[in-house]
Amino acid sequence: MLRGKHLIAGEWVGSDATFTNEPLSGQADTFAAGTPALVDRAAAAAEDAFWSSGYSRRAARVAFLRRIADENEARGAEITAMGVRETGLSEARLVGERGRTTGQLRLFADHIEAGDYLDRRHDPALPDRAPLPRPDLRLMQRPIGPVAVFGASNFPLAFSTAGGDTAAALAAGCPVVVKGHSAHPGVSDLVAQAVDAARVACDLHPGTFSQIQGGNRAVGQALVQHPLIRAVGFTGSLGGGRALFDLCAARPDPIPFFGELGSVNPMFVLDAALAARGSEIAAGWAASLTLGAGQFCTNPGIVVLPAGPAADAFVEAAEAALKPVDAQIMLTGGIASACRAGRDRIAAIPGVRAVLGVPSGPRDARPGLFATNGANWLAHAALAEEVFGPVGLIVTVADAAERLSIARALEGQLTTTLHMDMADAATARALLPVLERRAGRLLVNGYPTGVEVCDAMVHGGPYPASTKFGAPSVGTLSIRRFLRPVCYQGFPETLLPDDLR
Repeated sequence: MLRGKHLIAGEWVGSDATFTNEPLSGQADTFAAGTPALVDRAAAAAEDAFWSSGYSRRAARVAFLRRIADENEARGAEITAMGVRETGLSEARLVGERGRTTGQLRLFADHIEAGDYLDRRHDPALPDRAPLPRPDLRLMQRPIGPVAVFGASNFPLAFSTAGGDTAAALAAGCPVVVKGHSAHPGVSDLVAQAVDAARVACDLHPGTFSQIQGGNRAVGQALVQHPLIRAVGFTGSLGGGRALFDLCAARPDPIPFFGELGSVNPMFVLDAALAARGSEIAAGWAASLTLGAGQFCTNPGIVVLPAGPAADAFVEAAEAALKPVDAQIMLTGGIASACRAGRDRIAAIPGVRAVLGVPSGPRDARPGLFATNGANWLAHAALAEEVFGPVGLIVTVADAAERLSIARALEGQLTTTLHMDMADAATARALLPVLERRAGRLLVNGYPTGVEVCDAMVHGGPYPASTKFGAPSVGTLSIRRFLRPVCYQGFPETLLPDDLR
């Protein structure tokens, strides 16, 4: 059952102000709204918890992460039902996302259990070295302190209350204060119950995990500016993320802001591949573009391909694949409205042809398809901006030089994709140095929607895809977000951390 309150250091706490969710049907649920005072209480508890969690044994954190996964699975049916009701996502999608979330928790548990993330290094003492001796030097990664995590709208499980940033911070030994997303407060409530049940079962400090729901912008501002918060994890819009990033940088003691802010994830279809299987690629792109109503940060919004009859056939095939796609429910009415505004913005730019555009309802979206040429795309920076939804733009280029100019003009991306045959190898080789500088993940003959949770995954890229590209938000490398290296010089064995002895 829903608590409808904030979880602050093991207690369910109400507040005078309230807000409601936006269920697709039935009566709305009421939740207490956050305040800066609650932020202060949660941050103080997290700091107190850090004196134990920051110096805990890995085995204790391993047990905690695995128990969080178990507690989420025990509440799986209830969480899924609430997610369908609040977000409009399908039961199958939410069941799959829960599996990804619990799998990530267990992956992180396995990873820290192995100890490789500590990056331990040892330079033994050289007392007889001339002209100066060298002391014993040892290095390992240490947790940084309390972490603030902002839940994402589009992933109520995998990037929210017990999602990637929370799992990474807890794995590192950092207490977490979550700002639940107002798009799915019911799901956040239920998942917070699971995390707290795991904390109680593992007998951990109550300040190890807190969650604050709702509230106005002052709540988020108070969280990122609180002097006890040492880092922030965020997945969301460029505008909102940049505002929080600037607040973190403006603090008397600036802290890292790990923001994943969006991407258009361009696909480059090269000449031989387009001639050989353009229609097949177009159909695959249409499926990727409309998956989950286009509400993925890896949604491939732009396709670049050589002009000519094969490009015309690609446009026709894409239109044919998109036209039968029914209207899809979006996460909130506000997100649906923003999608319509983005589509209208593209349609109003000179030189853009509307290939497919069907009116959408107040909370649904239908596919939108537009086409333009490379010169026009280069002339209008707005064509490179993300539209969060099933809206695609096909850009035809006159030659290889124009294609390279488009690649160089791209801002930072989460992904870039090449569709190629072996006859395109020389063209691909010329593009790769540019694309590698633009994105964190490069694909060949694939589609970027679908992010594997594993050791080798990079989900991040140069700004504005993310604000700190060296620490991605998916996979075991994300634990490094919340660690810092510490060198221990001349320490006797008994004073060294357990993991360095």
